[in-house]
Amino acid sequence: MTWIVFDYGGVLSLPQSESDADAMALAVEADPGAFKRGYWEHRLEFDRATLTPFAYWSAVLERPATQAEIARLVAMDVASWAYPDTGTVTLLGELIEAGHNVALLSNAPICIGDGVDELPWIAAIDRRFYSGRMGLVKPDREIYDRMAGELGADPSEIVFIDDREENIEGAARAGMTGVHFTDATALRGALEGVLASR
Repeated sequence: MTWIVFDYGGVLSLPQSESDADAMALAVEADPGAFKRGYWEHRLEFDRATLTPFAYWSAVLERPATQAEIARLVAMDVASWAYPDTGTVTLLGELIEAGHNVALLSNAPICIGDGVDELPWIAAIDRRFYSGRMGLVKPDREIYDRMAGELGADPSEIVFIDDREENIEGAARAGMTGVHFTDATALRGALEGVLASR
């Protein structure tokens, strides 16, 4: 049984835009450059759930964040990742319609995962795995092993799609077939080749 597993940000959704990141910084009166550096510097630990929202946003702002600021930043953060890549989402729908098993594996803090779960174009994916809920992150081997175990699949049965090379390499180390995402057209061709060989 083959599983096709999609990353979320930069694959099913468009990457976060500079304008959305700037808007978050301005909403809390932060310097946009410093805000964006802090956002990514501490993000993996937020994805891993070793930082709470308070700890993460306080680290980003380099001062204690207020509850009102946290609520606003979380809402804006979720919204910034909620723009679908229409080509990939269309392909996802075709795969589901054709009866393929699909899943989602994303580095995302719990609050982002909760927001993504509310998106109507994600609801069709029954099996969704978020790093914050697992306490693990890509590209560490453990997250791929855990996902395979919960899917009840041998790693060789999993095709994993991600826009980051290091995450593809992590999946390959776990015994999965990795497909590096560049755009929906290239992905369609790559999947046709992979699935034809199975």
